[in-house]
Amino acid sequence: MPLSVQHQPENQEFTVSQEGHSAELSYSRPTEGVIDFTHTFVEEELRGQGIGDELAKAGLAYARENNLKVRTTCSFMAGYVAQHPDYQDLLESN
Repeated sequence: MPLSVQHQPENQEFTVSQEGHSAELSYSRPTEGVIDFTHTFVEEELRGQGIGDELAKAGLAYARENNLKVRTTCSFMAGYVAQHPDYQDLLESN
């Protein structure tokens, strides 16, 4: 079954619901042109299925499509971006 990541801009999050369980990637928009991924949570029943990675891909694709620079306050997102060099150009420079 393909995974469907939903963007909920009103709640500033990307979400997945599957078999009554959920996962989310929350973000904030601290300044113009910047998105800060602040928190990733995957319910225990959904862990180990790559759902966190799919949330990360969706969030980073959104950032790229909207020409946003990325902050990774969330440690999961920081690790994901560090392991995927093709996203390095999105990182906000200090």
